[in-house]
Amino acid sequence: MKLSQFRNFLAIADKGSVRSGARFLGLTQPALTRSMQELEHELNVSLFVRGTRGVALTEMGQRFEVRARTVQNEVRRAEEEMAQLQGNNEGNLHVCLSTVAHISLFPYALKEFRARYPNVVMDVLDGVYPSIEGFLKSGALDCYVGPAPSQPGPEMIVEKLFDNTRVILCRRGHPLLKARSLQELADAEWATTSITFRAEEELGPLFAQYGLPTPRLVLRAYSALTYISAISSSDLLTMLPVQWAHFEATRNVLDIINVVEPLPAPPICIVRRADLPLTPAAQYFCDMIRRASSHLEQARDAAALKRT
Repeated sequence: MKLSQFRNFLAIADKGSVRSGARFLGLTQPALTRSMQELEHELNVSLFVRGTRGVALTEMGQRFEVRARTVQNEVRRAEEEMAQLQGNNEGNLHVCLSTVAHISLFPYALKEFRARYPNVVMDVLDGVYPSIEGFLKSGALDCYVGPAPSQPGPEMIVEKLFDNTRVILCRRGHPLLKARSLQELADAEWATTSITFRAEEELGPLFAQYGLPTPRLVLRAYSALTYISAISSSDLLTMLPVQWAHFEATRNVLDIINVVEPLPAPPICIVRRADLPLTPAAQYFCDMIRRASSHLEQARDAAALKRT
């Protein structure tokens, strides 16, 4: 197999037809068709089902696509790593950060990373582990920084940065603002995050711990914008990491309901594939995330000492 065949295969899979794939690659349709016929012959399988509106992947094609994307991503990493080790600090960085990581770690890491690698293009996603797990496993992402996944699998390295806690947030003037226990919030409607695959797992066990029924979940959000819009304009409640209370975009429109029960949060971690060495640029970015986390912990310790 040739690396060009992986590229050609993925172009057709992404574009949905040989014609569109050829146009995207700047090849002729006969040349692209011949490349795929040679690949199918070598693998002894059919990768595509051809129809009047284009092509679709066969079951074998879907399996091969996973491998092809991993190969493509590894080729990119190899090229960038060799260039960066020779002082040519160009290439791409592909990372995903949760909102907590964006709020508390990314500003420092961004400044330091840009100073060291000004010519590396940063591709930064906003999300949490369940939504990007496939990209991380395929090698499309260099790393993820955010709440720890519950079952990452042996192929992942999970490095804890710091423990975290949560708060319950509501709109300004919410009728339940003065509540001081979870029991007083039992009849409220809630918005949840996408940290876990099952939304009820985020709130249900906490309420059950105090003998309370599972709260009513009416909205599941996948972005910071959804949270801010939904909570600030309705009577929905949400439980989010404490960093949200200090976030510039939310601290002036949302209030904290100070309940007496402790509200633990998953620790914030760096997650990456165990079998994929990071490029120098990606390694440096992770180092700056670690340094930002250390500064954050020092600031917390200083604030705690001042209170005592």
